[in-house]
Amino acid sequence: MTETRYLKPAKSTNVFNELVARLTKMGVSILGSRVLTVVGRKSGEPRSTPVNLLTIDGVDYLVAARGETQWVRNLRVAGQGQLRVGRRDETFTYRELADDEKPAILRAYLKRWKFEVSAFFEGVDTKASDEQLREIAPGYPVFEIITK
Repeated sequence: MTETRYLKPAKSTNVFNELVARLTKMGVSILGSRVLTVVGRKSGEPRSTPVNLLTIDGVDYLVAARGETQWVRNLRVAGQGQLRVGRRDETFTYRELADDEKPAILRAYLKRWKFEVSAFFEGVDTKASDEQLREIAPGYPVFEIITK
């Protein structure tokens, strides 16, 4: 059994996330930011966190750069979530991508948010081969968003 990859955010990250979430809720999307709300798998209460929504050829994706985060675990159990920017709330379901489908998405994600997420990719960058991206893919859950 392989160990699950998860990088816990530092306290400074939590402060930054709070600021991004507040701005996003006010309608100021920072490079595609959204507030993701998912029902907690244990508590049954709504849990919210800012995420980077990646759009490629009209298809939206969520990438968990930190790995098996709480929002990932909650989304898998809940089967749906909400993405919010300003007053606009969209309920969605998803399709989780197989590892072989991830290289192009991971590359685009890195290209878009390199300044913010490169530290989570342990030396792998936009110039990595598809093979290198496929090797790290199991540690990076990716969800295709299907709006209702």
